[in-house]
Amino acid sequence: MALGLFPGDAEMIAQQRRPATKSTMASVLDAQLTALESQFVPAAEAMPADKYSFAPTMGGYNGVRTFALEVKHAATANFIFYSAILGQVLPTGVNLAGATNGPDDIQTKDQILRFLKDSFALGHKAFATLTPQNATIPLTKSPVPLMNTRLALATWGCAHAWDHYGQMVEYLRLNGIIPPASKGQPRANASGE
Repeated sequence: MALGLFPGDAEMIAQQRRPATKSTMASVLDAQLTALESQFVPAAEAMPADKYSFAPTMGGYNGVRTFALEVKHAATANFIFYSAILGQVLPTGVNLAGATNGPDDIQTKDQILRFLKDSFALGHKAFATLTPQNATIPLTKSPVPLMNTRLALATWGCAHAWDHYGQMVEYLRLNGIIPPASKGQPRANASGE
């Protein structure tokens, strides 16, 4: 049996053995977003509500986001990137000002998780609109000037969220929580060091 990188790899391998359907830009990017979402959301769900205010304090961690703000920031960025792809206005409370930590009225774990899931739903909607014809046309108003096309925002949106997922994994482990994507995986360091 081949070892996979992520939970669900066996299903992906089985899908690869099925007769191929023609991939599109939208389907390839949506598969990437789905992989990201399948790890990001469970990680956000794994942290207990009473630990959502956790932020590391040792070393050079002074002033970093709490776990709650990591999740809210990634969701806020998703809304910013994916709204731009769709050419729609940002949701109330989502803006580019300051630390981009999202609406102040979203505070509880349940509210943050809903906000996160809604941001991924918008991403799927945005990615479904991508075509070779519209993906690289410069946008007149991009939230990130260097990422001024729909394709750039789509790929950067995934990369940005993966970065924050990595930080969330550290926060989980600092609280003695094994990230859901790591459960059942072989040890990376067999000597345990």
